[in-house]
Amino acid sequence: EMHAILAEFALPYRFEPEVANAADHIPEEITQADIDQRRDFRNILTFTIDPADAKDFDDALSFCKLENGNYEVGVHIADVTHYVRPGSVVDEEAKNRGTSVYLVDRTVPMLPEKLANKLCSLRPNEEKLTFSAVFEMTPLGRVAGQWFGRTVINSDYRFDYDGAQKVIEAGAAGVHEGVSEEIKDAVLVLHNLASKLRKKRFAAGAISFERPEMKVVVDEKGRPVDVYQKISKEANWLIEEFMLLANRSVAEFVATGCKGVGDEPVKGRRQAKTFVYRVHDEPNQEKVANLRNFIGNFGYKMGPTTSGKEISKELNNLFAAAKDTPEYNAIELLSLRTMAKARYDTENLGHYGLAFKYYTHFTSPIRRYPDMLVHRLLAAYLDGAPSAKQETYDKLCKYASEREVVAAEAERASIKYKLVEFMQDKVGYVFGGNVSGLTEWGMYVEVEPTKIEGMVPLRDINSDFFEFDADHYRLVGKRTGVVYNLGDPVRIRVKKTNLEQKLLDYELIETGLEERIYDRIAYENGRGTSFIKGEDGAFDNVTVGINKAARKEKVRKAIQESKRKAAKASGRKPAKGSARSPRKKNKE
Repeated sequence: EMHAILAEFALPYRFEPEVANAADHIPEEITQADIDQRRDFRNILTFTIDPADAKDFDDALSFCKLENGNYEVGVHIADVTHYVRPGSVVDEEAKNRGTSVYLVDRTVPMLPEKLANKLCSLRPNEEKLTFSAVFEMTPLGRVAGQWFGRTVINSDYRFDYDGAQKVIEAGAAGVHEGVSEEIKDAVLVLHNLASKLRKKRFAAGAISFERPEMKVVVDEKGRPVDVYQKISKEANWLIEEFMLLANRSVAEFVATGCKGVGDEPVKGRRQAKTFVYRVHDEPNQEKVANLRNFIGNFGYKMGPTTSGKEISKELNNLFAAAKDTPEYNAIELLSLRTMAKARYDTENLGHYGLAFKYYTHFTSPIRRYPDMLVHRLLAAYLDGAPSAKQETYDKLCKYASEREVVAAEAERASIKYKLVEFMQDKVGYVFGGNVSGLTEWGMYVEVEPTKIEGMVPLRDINSDFFEFDADHYRLVGKRTGVVYNLGDPVRIRVKKTNLEQKLLDYELIETGLEERIYDRIAYENGRGTSFIKGEDGAFDNVTVGINKAARKEKVRKAIQESKRKAAKASGRKPAKGSARSPRKKNKE
């Protein structure tokens, strides 16, 4: 089961007693000396916004209006490195793990529970030590000033995303139980500022990927009971934009020589110092050319793509043009595959996908070790320390990037496992979906509404011999000329599940009652469009039993054919209503 995935990716089941004991002995008390060394935000309005099922809250926002009409916005991050000292047993374990891993039915945390869910979790109405990026912002969303340093906060309120979204959607007139007018107003102003930051980011060339993220719900025994799509809304974007602002501002501060923060000059020389950046290279031109050829099959074109900025512009234009079309998901997925893999590096190469010249990871030290490294380096440089040894951090960046890949692969494997497990009791059921992939050996179909993908082997399609047309990325029936393109709606029956290999086999439903429509002229010109129309003249997005009428008709015809043969054998004429003389359909 899931233990096999833990073993496959060499993920630990638990913390060794030595590590757990060391974490348990970390002092919980916040002393006056701790507070005296920090900027005090305990009396400033502060709140968190997290998923409803979150256990660790590693970021919070504070808000206050300034006399000059601007706003002070604080991005407060759990001060993990105050508790976890370099070289300690807990630190070495966190470095080895590199990141928390989020499997469907469990989390493999980077830090022991006492730290992740208690000491460093920014729970409401508790004093917490934080490392903060504080910004003075104009009402138009321009950053007029910034400050970085260690702080102490006391969060006033804990939102989940749905709760914050309700505040945003209700606007100024909204009334929400437990939410004060002050908190409501702060959320609305921050939403307005975040919207402006988001607009500027996309105007600068950030790429708008919107791949659907499916969430698997499990019961107390870890069995999947539901699958639904997580939808990102304004409340998610609010948090995202301020986290991005903190990350890029910290990176720019260090990369440009740690110049003064606010009114406080920084000690030491003003030159770029060794740091941990989150970098993302420009797309591979060969892959972009392949994408250009692929989208041509659907009638789309791309302009010049000789520079990174041109590529991002053309991709965003392509997404806008293809939005809400059957082929959109396939185009977005292939576009995503043109992208380089983001990684950690000591050389600042910028982040192409976000359109940032400077970027790092500062905001999640509970679950990412590179963020802990960033906190330590930033704290040292704020105190005037010389540049750290680059060779040391080169190795740490390389290892952290490798651990991130392992975590992502393990998470994908756990999702695939649970999706197959979810479909085990649905063998024989019929679903509607869309063609999500095509190969020489099969047609991949994502069923609705769960987006669970399985394969229809071409050898199992009985109506024709289908060949894969690689040049136009489609399947073509050798005898009938019927075409299947990416995004085409189809009906499938769940044929087989293989939990061990995490595979699903589907069977294409072809009852003989559907009308296959395709544009012969477009097909001859290399762009076949096809869809299945049901008896009622429309294509439905299916549930079990959608072919009920078809099955009844098939049984009726089989009975009549049997009667016809029996009559022929006895020398009698076929009765009226036989297969040769179909009767009227009953109204349903």
